[in-house]
Amino acid sequence: MSSSTTVRPRAGDDRPVVPGPGPGPVVRLVAYRPQLVLAVTLLLAGLALMFSGDLVSALKTGGFDDPDSASVRGRQVLAEHFRSADPNLVVLIAKPGGSVDDPDARAAARRVTQRLAGADGVTVAASYWAGRRPQLASRTHDTGMVLVHVDGDEDRSAGRVADLHDELAVDEGPVRVSFGGFTQINNDINEQVTADLATAESIAIPITLVLLLLVFGTVGAAGAPLLIGIFSIVSTLGTLRLLAALTEVSVFSINMATALGLGLAVDYSLLFVSRYREERAADPDVVTALGNTMRTAGRTILFSAATVAVALCSLLVFPQYFLRSFAYAGIAVVSTTVGAALLVLPALLAMLGHRIDRWALWRVRSDGGRSVAFWGRFAAFVLRRPVLTAAPVILILAALAVPFGHVRFGVADDRVLPKEAESRIVADTVRAQFADTGSGATVVVAEHWGTGADARVRAADYAARLSGVPGVTRVDSMAGTYRQGRRVVAAPRADPRFVAADATWFSVLSDVEPFSGEGADLARAVRAVPVPNRVPVLVTGPAAQLVDITGSIGARLPIAAVLIAVSTFVLLFLLTGSVLLPVKALLLNMLTMSSVFGVAVWVFQDGHLSTVLGQTGAPLAVAIPVLLFCVAFGLSMDYEVFVLSRVIERHEQGADLHTAVVEGMSRSVRVISAAAGILSVSFLAMLSSGVSLIQFFGLCASLAIILDALLVRPVLVPAFMRLAGRWNWWAPRPLRAVHARLGLREHG
Repeated sequence: MSSSTTVRPRAGDDRPVVPGPGPGPVVRLVAYRPQLVLAVTLLLAGLALMFSGDLVSALKTGGFDDPDSASVRGRQVLAEHFRSADPNLVVLIAKPGGSVDDPDARAAARRVTQRLAGADGVTVAASYWAGRRPQLASRTHDTGMVLVHVDGDEDRSAGRVADLHDELAVDEGPVRVSFGGFTQINNDINEQVTADLATAESIAIPITLVLLLLVFGTVGAAGAPLLIGIFSIVSTLGTLRLLAALTEVSVFSINMATALGLGLAVDYSLLFVSRYREERAADPDVVTALGNTMRTAGRTILFSAATVAVALCSLLVFPQYFLRSFAYAGIAVVSTTVGAALLVLPALLAMLGHRIDRWALWRVRSDGGRSVAFWGRFAAFVLRRPVLTAAPVILILAALAVPFGHVRFGVADDRVLPKEAESRIVADTVRAQFADTGSGATVVVAEHWGTGADARVRAADYAARLSGVPGVTRVDSMAGTYRQGRRVVAAPRADPRFVAADATWFSVLSDVEPFSGEGADLARAVRAVPVPNRVPVLVTGPAAQLVDITGSIGARLPIAAVLIAVSTFVLLFLLTGSVLLPVKALLLNMLTMSSVFGVAVWVFQDGHLSTVLGQTGAPLAVAIPVLLFCVAFGLSMDYEVFVLSRVIERHEQGADLHTAVVEGMSRSVRVISAAAGILSVSFLAMLSSGVSLIQFFGLCASLAIILDALLVRPVLVPAFMRLAGRWNWWAPRPLRAVHARLGLREHG
């Protein structure tokens, strides 16, 4: 169909004839073949839904480690040579009110131990009932411990443990058998995330629909964004399932995919439908209105989506697949949402035609009515008193950021689960009732230590040095047991538990909490101990894991920050042609994120809302703030684009600064405030989760959105622009030439 021919709709269509230069190919597709677009969409959604049926079981719960770190390599060496030195399953056998030495407790222990020992890929590392090891009995002597190593990666070991748990775990009668340890924690997290996903969506979707009805005022206009969000979520889940077949993907990425998919769908749909209503007010022809909306709001959506995607892409610089998974999920959800907003949504609007405002809850005004007038008056007020309005907002944000000054970083462990989770109960019991079990010890392993008497002498020397490190209570080795630099238990010959060919390992026990600053200091001190003959050794265990994770993320964080800053600056410069406005956006965003991190420390580290949220105050898992920063930064830039595109449109049409800001803010802030309110619901629904990592992300992401939409965009942005005056549009001559050639504008 030539663009110069007259386009006639099909019979029965209520759209008028469009003469003269016809619409572009995309507009023609969505306007005159909407049924085809929607049919293809339903087909793709159905395929994605079927393909993602086993998604949770295909994803992983770990991914916090740097795969090239010393602690990970050390665990690999242990698993290869000394499986009993790396227990990843803890089985507690308890007789409340009785003793672990009672006949029924011993019988249960024998049954459990024999079944574990006979299972494929399972090694019983230690048991209280084998050799009466006193450290494997609780202080009250009513609970005994069995330490087990299960072979395989997260998937294979988790499956084996799940089968053994179903067969052996008993929580009735005089003797109870319960499972804990790394593999059971992973299984409990998977189960919890699956339940949480259904709960969160059952909360978010109905509330979102009600809010959309309040914002749009009609059933047709409100239902379209919800359909776009559902399509985006389903498509992203299918993409994640495909990625899970190719690489490691974290199970936590599901929560972000669902919340972000629904939220961005609402953001982009609000922008598109609002502009579409404005265009129809100027020209009631549906096709013309769609074409103009695609050229204006459509470009803004593409541009804002690019800023979100760029922020999420920065997560790819980290080697941890936990963080990389969110980049995969984020890029997938942004891509599918943009595609749906620019193809499926226009097709829905074309099918509705002039019926978009039917089934109205009240009389709908295409210009936004009182909402536009309110935000216009508010922007004018801020422009008249920029310092008076901006100063209190800055003080509020600064006050919220204060707790961030005493932040402590750690690694996620069993305490991310609710207190009633089985593995959490086991871990709490171990911490309270057991001492020196070795399950949380720092381990030093040497793959080529040597053999013979010389190797034993060197082991004795090294074990004595390790036992002298402040905070170390005991070191077990092939040469015996050492405390404070002296041997307290001698081995008449090399202990076979610590020898495999020419490899050996040392168990370094301490009363220091491994996932803490003191634990990290201990791991660093152990690594600093000179090794006889400079034999290469690897230090692993929880404390060493904490050092390696924080070091890995800390080393790459500046790279990610620079990538975000530079790419955001470039994108905003192409939009604005200004050097100052992108810098302003970066600074204001940093202020907002500092406030959010301050609240995160106050809630999740200091534990001020622990009773309400059902979580335990603990150091912040170091990967989560990084993830939160990238996601919240991208969403903030999303709203920045919404505001600046409208302001610049009016400025380039000849309006002065005051008029451009007032009119641009009146149109954009109305959309932003509505979108932020609905998007925050998607993230706040995560507070229903039983996993504190998901609660952290949901609460802080929603707070960042609310602060940005209610304080930063309507107050600080116009105040800054008023104070900057003509410098808002300043750029060096070479950059002005670049913008004139490559700059992007909403209004085309």
